[in-house]
Amino acid sequence: MKKGFTLLELIIVIIILGVLATLGLTQYGRMVERARGAEAKAILGDIRKFAAAYYLEYADLSSFGDTEANIGGGADQIPGPAGGNCRPSHYFSYAIATTASTVTATATRCAAGGKIPQGGTAAGNTVQLVSDMTTGVDTWSGDY
Repeated sequence: MKKGFTLLELIIVIIILGVLATLGLTQYGRMVERARGAEAKAILGDIRKFAAAYYLEYADLSSFGDTEANIGGGADQIPGPAGGNCRPSHYFSYAIATTASTVTATATRCAAGGKIPQGGTAAGNTVQLVSDMTTGVDTWSGDY
């Protein structure tokens, strides 16, 4: 009697491996996109931290803006709101709007420069953090 596998057994194993590989690649793409969303949330948290320090010093956020001095590096560190400002090291562009006591920081997903998200559908999606410095309440919203 010969030892070995039949052709049917080999085909079944190949099919099972193909299904597992397909599921793995799909989940991998989702995890990568979630990690990029976490990058945006971390940078928005940094912007909030800079705004809180500014508010503690001046008691007014009206002139906070997104200047280099106020957010720890400006355009070199945190890309501005224009779509062309998506840096090779960032997957989001960022915009800041302020009132006297609130800061609204928004991260918008870049699609330029080969950064099209998995499935090509997340371009333009945003994550937003609204921080009220008088009450200390932070409100997150968005697609990530």
